[in-house]
Amino acid sequence: MENQYIPENVEAKWQKFWAQNQSFKADTQTEKQKYYLLEMFPYPSGRIHMGHVRNYAIGDVVARFKRLQGFNVLHPMGWDAFGMPAENAAIEHGTHPGKWTYENIDSMRVQLKRIGLSYDWSREFATCDLDYYRWEQLIFLKMYEQGLAYKKTSHVNWCEDCQTVLANEQVEDGCCWRCHNQVVQKELDQWFFRITKYADELLDETWNLKGWPEKVLAMQRNWIGKSYGCEIEFAVKGTEGKVKVFTTRPDTLCGATFMSLAPEHPLVKTLVTDDQRTEVEAFIDEVSRQDKIDRTSGELEKKGVFTGSYCINPLNGEELPIFLANFVLMDYGTGAVMAVPAHDQRDFEFARKYHLPVKVVIQPEGDSLTADTLEEAMTGAGLLVNSGQFDGVPNEEAKEKIASFLDERGQGRLTVNYRLRDWGVSRQRYWGTPIPVIYCQHCGTVPVPEKDLPVQLPMDVEITGEGGSPLARHQDFLTVDCPTCGAPARRESDTFDTFVESSWYFARYACPQYAEAPLDSQEANYWLSVDQYIGGIEHAVMHLLYARFFTKVLRDLGLVDVSEPFTNLLTQGMVCKETQRCDEHGWLYPEQVEDGKCTRCGQSVALGRTEKMSKSKKNVVDPNQLIAKYGADTARLFSLFAAPPEKDLEWNEQGVEGCYRFLGRIWRAVHDNLELIGKGQNQDSLKDISSELRRKTHQTIKKVTEDVDGRFHFNTAIASVMELVNAIYGCDRNKENPAVLREAIESVVRLLSPFVPHICEELWQRLGYEGGIEAQGWPVWDAEALVTSEVELVVQVNGKVRGKIKVAADSDNTLLEQAALAEPNVARFVEGKQVRKIICVPGRLINVVVSG
Repeated sequence: MENQYIPENVEAKWQKFWAQNQSFKADTQTEKQKYYLLEMFPYPSGRIHMGHVRNYAIGDVVARFKRLQGFNVLHPMGWDAFGMPAENAAIEHGTHPGKWTYENIDSMRVQLKRIGLSYDWSREFATCDLDYYRWEQLIFLKMYEQGLAYKKTSHVNWCEDCQTVLANEQVEDGCCWRCHNQVVQKELDQWFFRITKYADELLDETWNLKGWPEKVLAMQRNWIGKSYGCEIEFAVKGTEGKVKVFTTRPDTLCGATFMSLAPEHPLVKTLVTDDQRTEVEAFIDEVSRQDKIDRTSGELEKKGVFTGSYCINPLNGEELPIFLANFVLMDYGTGAVMAVPAHDQRDFEFARKYHLPVKVVIQPEGDSLTADTLEEAMTGAGLLVNSGQFDGVPNEEAKEKIASFLDERGQGRLTVNYRLRDWGVSRQRYWGTPIPVIYCQHCGTVPVPEKDLPVQLPMDVEITGEGGSPLARHQDFLTVDCPTCGAPARRESDTFDTFVESSWYFARYACPQYAEAPLDSQEANYWLSVDQYIGGIEHAVMHLLYARFFTKVLRDLGLVDVSEPFTNLLTQGMVCKETQRCDEHGWLYPEQVEDGKCTRCGQSVALGRTEKMSKSKKNVVDPNQLIAKYGADTARLFSLFAAPPEKDLEWNEQGVEGCYRFLGRIWRAVHDNLELIGKGQNQDSLKDISSELRRKTHQTIKKVTEDVDGRFHFNTAIASVMELVNAIYGCDRNKENPAVLREAIESVVRLLSPFVPHICEELWQRLGYEGGIEAQGWPVWDAEALVTSEVELVVQVNGKVRGKIKVAADSDNTLLEQAALAEPNVARFVEGKQVRKIICVPGRLINVVVSG
């Protein structure tokens, strides 16, 4: 049994060894070069899924590889532990969110350790730990002092049932992601972080993030949305009011035929006339129930309502009716849009629907467009028409001229606009970091003094699901004396958006036990920036942007020296699996299907698309069951071999079986050859040995090193090792030098150790080594061993392959030509014909050109 590969025994043994020896504990007291590797930390849901296995296995390969290369590696793990799911679970199971969260953390820690991940568990923390969020509260106070945190009234996504604000991504088809009830727009006082102060720096630095995927950077640039244009004032007819618009197309100003306002615009109440009030209020109520993201979609049906008021075009004096439109948001520009239907497709569709005029003001050269002939908006270049003194001016030139004209008259100005808006961080939830603010009738808003931190989240709350945060009903928490005047006051009952916790956790890993400040600057500056960050692309414009913002804030507060959190970013693909669906019973688990039919009703089952694994689609694979059956190394190997890290991985049961069999081959390759190759032999004498197997060994070392180091081509690296294993099995053991065979076998074990560490540690020990494989370091290829003494060349006759020859690698063209013509099959095709020329392509082929 000793020679049989039993994953459960091997893996338990080495996981115990790593824990007892603290094999992966990081320390700054070393001369080694630092390397900080981090995967996005998980929410403690209670069970890991295959996405976890893949994501963390990718990171673990890099961490182990860098350790073997001699780097001082920091590879920590923790828990993104605040948030709504814990409150939902508390309601569903009648427990406390804290109890549920910490029990899940304990469970998931065990599961992650079973995968054999090389984490420094001494740095573990959860964001719901008091010793973490107390420092977050201090950072907030420092931001408040600097004017980076403020409170204002804002329109927010509001769930009436849950009594809480929802981020845009938490609104699904206009409904709350938690309770599935309708979401409305509501005005609330909310706390904000002034991320817009850093808009230019956030944008400019995207061009310096050479280690980030361009797709992510493009998404961030678009989200920041810097645009140059003109802010124009339109006077409201019959009043002293004015409507400001921002436009990048002042050249089309004379083509404006109506004005579109966001339904949330503060001027709406004064603009709506009595005869339009009922219709306007009904429209505002309808739009308040629409998802903000859907409202900006090009597929959205354009809807609007006339307010009853008009504004005046400052360039030509024409009166423009003011409409409310569902596609205009307060979140961009000024919340008002001058509508130019002849030259904007969205405005064109709206104008046709509501029978509003269309006026052409740009004519393409050589064409003569009219409002009647337009079938869609003309958005191209041309000369201005119907624009008074600017007629005949090229439209690009007219942009600056019209803007300057308006500026001189005090009716407009050149300006810069950003799509980015300040980050609303207030949430009306219990399970989150309390915002450290007190409200006093005499003193107003009073920040909690630093000496009174932390503001601790009370644990004696009742989670009922009735809506609203329990903190708003917890009198012992709410009631407090004003720290300024001593009068009775009230605590803020809102908690922070959970994105706040995840915006700086990577920095706290550098000094998780530090008790004097949010960060020990010496430790943080040693480890930061993170050298390699790994996570999903779905976080491109939320977490990744907020983390960049927070790092700049920490820099400006004097806590860190760096300006960017992550030097390199890898966005891994999803784990996908085919779905199965029954018309009567919906999505089915694999065990609910037999012979292509539903086991419940007997109907034929339709195979659906290959989609991301999800409980709702019932196409999940439980990694715990997979590990129990095949072992953690097989689960790791499949998730790394089946697809490149950045691509989606399609689940394949046969692929898993194949990975398990491959590990068995490696196990046998060692044990079947132990007697022949001995244990721990000195291999210095190999320098003078020329062998095809030795050449293959060093080619493989070179290929795997290059594939793993920075390129993360793990699938091709593994494939190269598989070829070397084939070469080991294919060599003649009676003729091969035992030292060469041993070098090849040891190289397989060392090269695979970052991918499948348990089996490699075990085999390394059985090869006669003690103390773990990391002590041996990463193998280095011998350049001399790569030199080929003999090469095989393809021989063609008139471009068609007719044979192959083996010749000395340094053969000149004369020798190559002689060998090619002497090859028996080639000679048969050349016989009786005139050889016109012979083309030699060194190292590849010889082409004999004949005629006759």
